[in-house]
Amino acid sequence: MTISRSDCVTMDAGDPLGSLKARFTVPKHVIYLDGNSLGALPRHVPERVQHTIKSEWGQDLIRSWNSAGWIDLPSRVGGRIARLIGAAGDEVIAADSTSVNLFKVAAAALALRPGRRVIVSEAGNFPTDLYMLQGLAALGGAVELRVVAPEDIEAALSDEVAALVLTHVHYKSGRVHDMARLTAKAHEAGALAIWDLSHSAGAIDIDLNRDGADLAIGCGYKYLNGGPGAPAFLFVAKRHQQGFHQPLSGWMGHAAPFDFVDDYAPAEGIARGLCGTPNILSLVALDAALDVFDHAAMGALRAKSMALGDLFIELVEARCPGVFGLLSPRAAVDRGSQVSLTHGEGYAIMQALIARHVIGDFRAPDVLRFGFAPLYVGFADVWDAVDHLAAVMASGAWRDAAFAARAAVT
Repeated sequence: MTISRSDCVTMDAGDPLGSLKARFTVPKHVIYLDGNSLGALPRHVPERVQHTIKSEWGQDLIRSWNSAGWIDLPSRVGGRIARLIGAAGDEVIAADSTSVNLFKVAAAALALRPGRRVIVSEAGNFPTDLYMLQGLAALGGAVELRVVAPEDIEAALSDEVAALVLTHVHYKSGRVHDMARLTAKAHEAGALAIWDLSHSAGAIDIDLNRDGADLAIGCGYKYLNGGPGAPAFLFVAKRHQQGFHQPLSGWMGHAAPFDFVDDYAPAEGIARGLCGTPNILSLVALDAALDVFDHAAMGALRAKSMALGDLFIELVEARCPGVFGLLSPRAAVDRGSQVSLTHGEGYAIMQALIARHVIGDFRAPDVLRFGFAPLYVGFADVWDAVDHLAAVMASGAWRDAAFAARAAVT
């Protein structure tokens, strides 16, 4: 028998993480299932940012680089993220964007594996990852990017390969790669493993050091809730830090930036991953957003996200039988904190749902994505979302021509 809404309400009442939803600003009439694209706003973030604007910037002015510790924000925020991804505090730094950080670590990986000029990634990887690797290869130096089918990744790891670059949770399907296995396979071939954690950090209990990862990147605005365009982060395992030389050698990555000498000398440790001046307001917002994770263990968050996804699949198949394809893995352990459905009219259907205040997103050509951020999504939210989806399909509301008009952001 299909689970009822009252069952879901009971599950929410017994959820040890349920009280965390009150720490977020989500309109009462909205069911927000797009935290895999942009996390919700933690309630205390505006106050923290306003303090930085009015007091630190407005009153203390440039002195706040020292008095308010602005200069230390990249390492401080990086250290807080490190706890969520199984890294040491001095292995992660917050800076720049995911795209920029991928360029840094991929270029550094080539330098760490002299004589090897091949980078392997998978077809269908998040586009910016492939675009940045294509750009790196286009700079010269006989760098070759080999993009292979997911099932051919292990076979592609030869003695020519400097680095394997993969996204841990696939942005479209939600499939989770076996980080430990693929990292070990890369190492067997003498290559380094680079992981993009953008769709897993803050939702999955990652352990980079346990799994032997060499380098990693990720963004701060999805499950970490740092706000639109929040700073990204990069990880460099301690064993590689002395030899880590990234090409964007800006002044903040210098060993002594305020000596103002002409020649570059890299800072010690993870600080050499920095480039330009930190975006203080964005870093403050991300730092404040991370406070929520002080109240939840990643293992508990992961368990809830799997349960939410399982419930969604069960309800969709019961309420909309045969209507949608399931792109995501059925087994929760193989799936990130999202479920992706397929339908030829996926865009219009998603717009019809959004009109009913159920917010997910669409990815071409036919994918409806539903993200289940366990910090603020409950079991009754899932039941209500599927109820709306069933109503949209039963009524044919999605056929309204207005829902077919493509916006710039889908």
